[in-house]
Amino acid sequence: MSRIAATFAKLAQQKRKALIPYITAGFPYADITPELMHAMVAAGSDVIELGVPFSDPMADGPVIQKAGEKALAFGVGLAQVLAMVKEFRARDSATPVVLMGYANPVERYELTHGKSSFARDAAAAGVDGVLVVDYPPEECETFAAELKQNGLDLIFLLAPTSTDQRIQQVARVASGYVYYVSLKGVTGAGNLDTDAVEKALPPIRKHVKIPVGVGFGIRDAATAKAIGKVADAVVIGTKVIQVVEELPREKVLPALSDFLREIRRALDDN
Repeated sequence: MSRIAATFAKLAQQKRKALIPYITAGFPYADITPELMHAMVAAGSDVIELGVPFSDPMADGPVIQKAGEKALAFGVGLAQVLAMVKEFRARDSATPVVLMGYANPVERYELTHGKSSFARDAAAAGVDGVLVVDYPPEECETFAAELKQNGLDLIFLLAPTSTDQRIQQVARVASGYVYYVSLKGVTGAGNLDTDAVEKALPPIRKHVKIPVGVGFGIRDAATAKAIGKVADAVVIGTKVIQVVEELPREKVLPALSDFLREIRRALDDN
Protein backbone atom coordinates (compact mmCIF):
# COMPACT_ATOMS: atom_id res chain seq x y z
CA MET A 1 0.00 0.00 0.00
CA SER A 2 1.34 3.44 -0.93
CA ARG A 3 2.03 6.08 1.71
CA ILE A 4 -0.93 8.11 0.38
CA ALA A 5 -3.33 5.16 0.52
CA ALA A 6 -2.09 4.20 3.99
CA THR A 7 -2.54 7.74 5.26
CA PHE A 8 -6.12 8.02 3.99
CA ALA A 9 -6.96 4.53 5.30
CA LYS A 10 -5.71 5.48 8.77
CA LEU A 11 -7.64 8.77 8.72
CA ALA A 12 -10.84 7.02 7.60
CA GLN A 13 -10.45 4.58 10.49
CA GLN A 14 -10.11 7.54 12.85
CA LYS A 15 -13.03 9.34 11.14
CA ARG A 16 -10.74 12.30 10.47
CA LYS A 17 -10.13 14.40 7.36
CA ALA A 18 -6.76 14.98 5.70
CA LEU A 19 -5.10 18.37 5.93
CA ILE A 20 -3.01 18.98 2.80
CA PRO A 21 -1.09 22.27 2.75
CA TYR A 22 0.68 23.45 -0.39
CA ILE A 23 3.96 25.35 -0.36
CA THR A 24 6.14 26.38 -3.30
CA ALA A 25 9.53 24.67 -3.03
CA GLY A 26 12.29 27.20 -2.37
CA PHE A 27 9.92 29.80 -0.89
CA PRO A 28 10.11 32.08 1.01
CA TYR A 29 13.81 31.21 1.42
CA ALA A 30 15.81 28.96 -0.87
CA ASP A 31 16.92 26.43 1.76
CA ILE A 32 13.96 26.50 4.17
CA THR A 33 11.70 23.94 2.48
CA PRO A 34 12.64 20.68 4.28
CA GLU A 35 12.47 22.50 7.62
CA LEU A 36 9.09 23.96 6.64
CA MET A 37 7.79 20.52 5.65
CA HIS A 38 8.70 19.09 9.06
CA ALA A 39 6.92 22.03 10.74
CA MET A 40 3.81 21.33 8.64
CA VAL A 41 3.77 17.71 9.81
CA ALA A 42 4.28 18.70 13.45
CA ALA A 43 1.33 21.10 13.13
CA GLY A 44 -1.00 18.30 11.98
CA SER A 45 -0.62 18.07 8.20
CA ASP A 46 -1.26 14.64 6.68
CA VAL A 47 0.05 15.09 3.12
CA ILE A 48 2.31 17.84 1.76
CA GLU A 49 1.85 19.29 -1.71
CA LEU A 50 5.14 20.73 -2.88
CA GLY A 51 4.92 23.16 -5.77
CA VAL A 52 7.58 22.89 -8.47
CA PRO A 53 8.48 26.48 -9.50
CA PHE A 54 7.56 27.32 -13.09
CA SER A 55 7.59 30.59 -15.03
CA ASP A 56 4.08 30.26 -16.50
CA PRO A 57 1.79 28.56 -13.95
CA MET A 58 -1.56 28.96 -15.70
CA ALA A 59 -3.74 27.56 -12.87
CA ASP A 60 -2.13 29.64 -10.15
CA GLY A 61 -3.19 33.10 -9.04
CA PRO A 62 -0.84 36.04 -8.42
CA VAL A 63 0.17 34.97 -4.90
CA ILE A 64 1.50 31.55 -5.93
CA GLN A 65 2.91 32.97 -9.18
CA LYS A 66 4.94 35.47 -7.18
CA ALA A 67 6.18 32.68 -4.86
CA GLY A 68 7.26 30.67 -7.91
CA GLU A 69 9.11 33.64 -9.40
CA LYS A 70 10.99 34.16 -6.14
CA ALA A 71 11.97 30.48 -5.97
CA LEU A 72 13.13 30.53 -9.60
CA ALA A 73 15.24 33.62 -8.84
CA PHE A 74 16.88 31.56 -6.08
CA GLY A 75 17.75 28.95 -8.74
CA VAL A 76 15.26 26.34 -7.57
CA GLY A 77 14.24 23.92 -10.32
CA LEU A 78 12.99 20.34 -10.38
CA ALA A 79 16.39 18.82 -9.53
CA GLN A 80 16.59 21.03 -6.42
CA VAL A 81 13.01 20.11 -5.46
CA LEU A 82 13.86 16.40 -5.57
CA ALA A 83 16.90 17.07 -3.37
CA MET A 84 14.62 18.85 -0.86
CA VAL A 85 12.29 15.83 -0.72
CA LYS A 86 15.28 13.54 -0.19
CA GLU A 87 16.46 15.73 2.70
CA PHE A 88 12.95 15.68 4.23
CA ARG A 89 12.84 11.87 3.92
CA ALA A 90 16.00 11.53 6.01
CA ARG A 91 13.86 12.35 9.08
CA ASP A 92 10.33 11.48 7.95
CA SER A 93 9.59 8.17 6.28
CA ALA A 94 5.80 8.31 6.72
CA THR A 95 4.30 11.59 5.49
CA PRO A 96 3.26 11.50 1.81
CA VAL A 97 4.74 14.16 -0.46
CA VAL A 98 3.02 15.15 -3.70
CA LEU A 99 4.75 17.27 -6.34
CA MET A 100 2.39 19.73 -7.98
CA GLY A 101 3.38 21.54 -11.13
CA TYR A 102 3.40 21.65 -14.91
CA ALA A 103 4.58 19.55 -17.83
CA ASN A 104 7.41 21.86 -18.90
CA PRO A 105 9.76 21.26 -15.91
CA VAL A 106 9.15 17.50 -16.13
CA GLU A 107 9.92 17.41 -19.85
CA ARG A 108 12.99 19.63 -19.45
CA TYR A 109 14.24 17.36 -16.67
CA GLU A 110 13.96 14.34 -18.95
CA LEU A 111 15.78 16.13 -21.76
CA THR A 112 18.71 16.56 -19.38
CA HIS A 113 18.54 13.29 -17.43
CA GLY A 114 17.11 10.88 -20.01
CA LYS A 115 13.79 9.32 -20.94
CA SER A 116 11.67 8.14 -17.99
CA SER A 117 14.19 9.69 -15.56
CA PHE A 118 11.61 11.83 -13.76
CA ALA A 119 9.52 8.96 -12.38
CA ARG A 120 12.64 7.01 -11.43
CA ASP A 121 14.34 9.94 -9.69
CA ALA A 122 11.17 11.19 -7.99
CA ALA A 123 10.56 7.74 -6.50
CA ALA A 124 14.20 7.48 -5.41
CA ALA A 125 13.94 10.87 -3.66
CA GLY A 126 10.85 9.77 -1.74
CA VAL A 127 8.05 11.42 -3.70
CA ASP A 128 4.67 9.63 -3.40
CA GLY A 129 2.47 11.32 -5.97
CA VAL A 130 2.51 13.76 -8.86
CA LEU A 131 -0.08 16.28 -10.01
CA VAL A 132 0.78 17.77 -13.41
CA VAL A 133 -1.82 20.46 -14.08
CA ASP A 134 -1.52 20.43 -17.88
CA TYR A 135 -1.43 16.64 -18.40
CA PRO A 136 -5.05 15.65 -19.10
CA PRO A 137 -5.85 11.96 -18.55
CA GLU A 138 -6.27 11.15 -22.24
CA GLU A 139 -2.80 12.52 -23.11
CA CYS A 140 -0.55 11.02 -20.45
CA GLU A 141 -0.90 7.26 -20.66
CA THR A 142 2.85 6.69 -21.06
CA PHE A 143 3.62 9.05 -18.18
CA ALA A 144 0.97 7.37 -16.01
CA ALA A 145 2.50 3.95 -16.75
CA GLU A 146 6.00 5.20 -15.83
CA LEU A 147 4.73 6.58 -12.53
CA LYS A 148 2.85 3.39 -11.72
CA GLN A 149 5.91 1.29 -12.51
CA ASN A 150 7.84 3.35 -9.95
CA GLY A 151 5.11 3.18 -7.30
CA LEU A 152 3.98 6.79 -7.69
CA ASP A 153 0.37 7.97 -7.62
CA LEU A 154 -0.94 10.18 -10.42
CA ILE A 155 -3.32 12.81 -9.11
CA PHE A 156 -5.73 14.80 -11.28
CA LEU A 157 -7.76 17.97 -10.94
CA LEU A 158 -11.52 18.05 -11.40
CA ALA A 159 -13.48 21.29 -11.57
CA PRO A 160 -17.07 22.61 -11.49
CA THR A 161 -16.92 22.51 -15.30
CA SER A 162 -15.81 18.84 -15.51
CA THR A 163 -18.22 16.74 -17.55
CA ASP A 164 -19.38 13.27 -16.58
CA GLN A 165 -17.12 11.92 -19.35
CA ARG A 166 -14.07 13.74 -17.93
CA ILE A 167 -14.84 12.47 -14.42
CA GLN A 168 -14.94 8.90 -15.80
CA GLN A 169 -11.63 9.42 -17.66
CA VAL A 170 -9.97 10.67 -14.47
CA ALA A 171 -11.47 7.81 -12.43
CA ARG A 172 -9.83 5.28 -14.76
CA VAL A 173 -6.26 6.55 -14.33
CA ALA A 174 -6.12 8.54 -11.07
CA SER A 175 -4.66 7.09 -7.90
CA GLY A 176 -3.92 8.42 -4.43
CA TYR A 177 -6.64 11.04 -4.37
CA VAL A 178 -8.46 13.41 -6.72
CA TYR A 179 -8.21 17.17 -6.23
CA TYR A 180 -11.52 18.97 -6.78
CA VAL A 181 -11.05 22.64 -7.64
CA SER A 182 -13.93 24.38 -5.87
CA LEU A 183 -13.83 27.58 -7.96
CA LYS A 184 -13.78 28.52 -11.63
CA GLY A 185 -10.56 30.42 -12.19
CA VAL A 186 -7.10 30.43 -10.64
CA THR A 187 -5.94 29.77 -7.09
CA GLY A 188 -6.88 32.44 -4.59
CA ALA A 189 -9.75 33.74 -6.74
CA GLY A 190 -13.37 34.27 -5.69
CA ASN A 191 -15.36 33.22 -2.67
CA LEU A 192 -15.92 29.61 -1.70
CA ASP A 193 -19.48 28.31 -2.09
CA THR A 194 -19.60 25.33 0.27
CA ASP A 195 -23.14 24.39 -0.80
CA ALA A 196 -22.01 24.14 -4.42
CA VAL A 197 -19.07 21.94 -3.36
CA GLU A 198 -21.39 19.66 -1.39
CA LYS A 199 -23.62 19.22 -4.46
CA ALA A 200 -20.65 18.62 -6.78
CA LEU A 201 -19.07 15.75 -4.84
CA PRO A 202 -21.74 12.98 -5.14
CA PRO A 203 -21.57 12.88 -9.00
CA ILE A 204 -17.77 12.67 -8.72
CA ARG A 205 -17.91 9.89 -6.14
CA LYS A 206 -20.24 7.92 -8.39
CA HIS A 207 -17.17 7.20 -10.55
CA VAL A 208 -14.16 8.11 -8.40
CA LYS A 209 -13.54 5.48 -5.74
CA ILE A 210 -10.46 7.07 -4.17
CA PRO A 211 -10.50 10.00 -1.70
CA VAL A 212 -11.57 13.43 -2.95
CA GLY A 213 -9.76 16.50 -1.65
CA VAL A 214 -11.07 20.02 -2.16
CA GLY A 215 -8.94 23.13 -2.67
CA PHE A 216 -8.99 26.70 -4.05
CA GLY A 217 -10.71 29.25 -1.80
CA ILE A 218 -10.06 27.63 1.60
CA ARG A 219 -8.40 30.30 3.69
CA ASP A 220 -9.37 29.94 7.35
CA ALA A 221 -10.67 27.55 10.00
CA ALA A 222 -14.33 28.20 9.15
CA THR A 223 -14.03 27.38 5.43
CA ALA A 224 -11.79 24.38 6.20
CA LYS A 225 -14.34 23.05 8.69
CA ALA A 226 -17.22 23.47 6.22
CA ILE A 227 -15.33 21.66 3.44
CA GLY A 228 -14.13 18.99 5.88
CA LYS A 229 -17.75 18.01 6.49
CA VAL A 230 -18.16 16.88 2.86
CA ALA A 231 -14.66 16.16 1.46
CA ASP A 232 -12.01 13.60 2.41
CA ALA A 233 -9.28 16.23 2.44
CA VAL A 234 -8.84 19.98 2.61
CA VAL A 235 -6.11 21.52 0.44
CA ILE A 236 -4.78 24.98 1.33
CA GLY A 237 -2.28 26.79 -0.89
CA THR A 238 -2.67 30.52 -1.43
CA LYS A 239 -3.31 31.29 2.25
CA VAL A 240 -0.25 29.25 3.30
CA ILE A 241 1.90 31.36 0.97
CA GLN A 242 0.33 34.57 2.30
CA VAL A 243 1.00 33.59 5.90
CA VAL A 244 4.77 33.34 5.30
CA GLU A 245 5.52 35.55 2.29
CA GLU A 246 6.63 38.75 4.04
CA LEU A 247 8.13 37.29 7.22
CA PRO A 248 11.76 37.27 8.34
CA ARG A 249 13.15 33.76 8.37
CA GLU A 250 12.94 33.20 12.13
CA LYS A 251 9.19 33.91 12.13
CA VAL A 252 8.21 31.69 9.17
CA LEU A 253 7.96 28.34 10.97
CA PRO A 254 6.09 29.62 14.07
CA ALA A 255 3.57 31.57 11.95
CA LEU A 256 2.85 28.67 9.62
CA SER A 257 2.64 26.20 12.51
CA ASP A 258 0.10 28.39 14.35
CA PHE A 259 -2.03 28.73 11.22
CA LEU A 260 -2.04 25.01 10.41
CA ARG A 261 -2.78 24.01 14.02
CA GLU A 262 -5.87 26.20 13.90
CA ILE A 263 -7.01 24.48 10.69
CA ARG A 264 -6.27 21.05 12.19
CA ARG A 265 -8.36 21.84 15.27
CA ALA A 266 -11.28 22.98 13.07
CA LEU A 267 -11.15 19.79 11.00
CA ASP A 268 -11.01 17.56 14.07
CA ASP A 269 -13.94 19.45 15.57
CA ASN A 270 -16.30 18.23 12.79
